[in-house]
Amino acid sequence: MSEVPSVTAADVPADATILDVREDDEWVAGHADGALHIPMGEVPQRLGELPEGELHVVCRAGGRSLRVAQWLSQNGYEVVNVDGGMGAWADAGRPMVSESGGEPFVR
Repeated sequence: MSEVPSVTAADVPADATILDVREDDEWVAGHADGALHIPMGEVPQRLGELPEGELHVVCRAGGRSLRVAQWLSQNGYEVVNVDGGMGAWADAGRPMVSESGGEPFVR
């Protein structure tokens, strides 16, 4: 697998394009505001939905996002893996929203 750059959740730029590859229930519980949600298993068939430019790829803890980031990198995309995933995002106090109307949390 190719090496991809990574960044801590605290260091993700405020204007970064974030691709969240977690499952639907994880997304509904809480995610970065403005993130694009495409579950890991759907990424290959939904490439047309990815915007141009650098993508910061995130999951719950960093493993799935690393695999997706490596695959996207091998297929010509500019990607950065978010180390520690949404767990680190929440720990860093980064803003989150939920689709349920409740307080956002990392599932």
